[in-house]
Amino acid sequence: MDATAKPLRIPPEMRIYADQHGIFDLIQAMMKRLLMEKPEDPIEYLIDLLKNNSIEVPRIFVLGPPASGKRTVVKQLCKHLGATRISTESLLREESDLVKEALEYKANQSMLWINLVQQRLSKKDCIKRGWVFEGFPKTREQAFRLQAAGIAPEHVVLLDAPDTVLIERNLGKRIDPVTGDVYHTSFDWPSSEHVEKRLVEADGIWESETVAGLLEYQRNLKGLESTYSTVSRVINADQTSIDVFSQVLTFVLSRHRSVAPHTPRILLHGPPGSGKSLQAALIAQKYNIVNICCGQVLKAVAADETSQGELIKPGLETGQQVPDSTVLKILTERLSRLDCTTRGWVLHGCPRNLEQAEKLNSAGFTPNRVFFLDMPDEVAVERVTFRMTDPVTGQRYHSLYKAAPSQQIQDRLQVNPRDSAESLQRRLDLYRTNLPELQELYSDAIYVNADQDPHAIFELLESHIVNRLPNPLSHRWTPSPSD
Repeated sequence: MDATAKPLRIPPEMRIYADQHGIFDLIQAMMKRLLMEKPEDPIEYLIDLLKNNSIEVPRIFVLGPPASGKRTVVKQLCKHLGATRISTESLLREESDLVKEALEYKANQSMLWINLVQQRLSKKDCIKRGWVFEGFPKTREQAFRLQAAGIAPEHVVLLDAPDTVLIERNLGKRIDPVTGDVYHTSFDWPSSEHVEKRLVEADGIWESETVAGLLEYQRNLKGLESTYSTVSRVINADQTSIDVFSQVLTFVLSRHRSVAPHTPRILLHGPPGSGKSLQAALIAQKYNIVNICCGQVLKAVAADETSQGELIKPGLETGQQVPDSTVLKILTERLSRLDCTTRGWVLHGCPRNLEQAEKLNSAGFTPNRVFFLDMPDEVAVERVTFRMTDPVTGQRYHSLYKAAPSQQIQDRLQVNPRDSAESLQRRLDLYRTNLPELQELYSDAIYVNADQDPHAIFELLESHIVNRLPNPLSHRWTPSPSD
């Protein structure tokens, strides 16, 4: 094979460091911005981006038919994200030759508008804080021209509501000419008499004008949807403004799937019977990562004729606890092998307590995805105490869910002493005792209800494995009347 065609192999230590600090995603984002913006001095441009922490700033289009609430959503987003608010009206208030030319040819010179947008978005406030653009582009042609000019949004919000609702909304729309705030005669009337007296009817609110605007929007919608299919989401605007904004905010804070190199380091934690082994096997099989079951690793070492194997073999045979120091030494040796460092791993069965978890972290084996599979103790009792194993085939059966196919097999089934009610209760008690400290350590863990169909659990785990972690700039938002 041609040496130039060999895949790039990144040393394991570099992979772990890069993954922990998001280096690959950072480089990908920087290159994307560089190629889109095409600055005259690329080095200075990148230095400025890093200095101002402007790599992942909002770049959002909010589109929708007349009266769908675009302006309200954009104002709320800018307030919450600290982004610059842009609209065609605000562009026309700028002082430049391009603005004068655009005003002169407003109806038919779309390229002038693209140049105007490009000029505005290149200003420092948009680069540093990001931007939210209201109601533009309006056509697929404009969207293509924006892309050609290097203007590509990270998120496109498409507001949608029934035509009858939008027509009714538009009839009652009133504008504050001083602030530009939108009010409604039925839904959102100002509490201040002073503001009420200065309200004026919005342009284009009559039914015939609204219908014409709706037809124009629907005619161009398919083209916009296809252009921004990978970064857009339709939001139902026929609900309360708080609900609309909550859904919009959740979407714009989400992060698109990254093509940057990623080495999965997954930890599954849960009580006995929660399905950790099954889920680990499914994940390992689909994504070609290494399935590390702590118990199986210990058994494999015990089967070897080594001093370490001879040391732990008696404890495993009698059901005694192997010392933590020995467990962690064996486990870290396994996680250090080339298959784990290059392909990634899914670990279950360890750590069982805070001390083990901290030692794993200090050894450099910090998981980047942690899942707590949770379910009531009575479900664990039902799952574990009724399961049996065929000593001939190794096949597992369950008295309630998967009975033996014949009486001959049923007669030879054996119950693992660890699965007895007394042993299980001790294990559950120990699990619940150690759980709070592990939850505190893994504060970003994802909680999964393990009392459901295994395939539903796998789909949920998979969605969090393949997608990027939440944006570090995002934070919890609780709607309040002021929002």
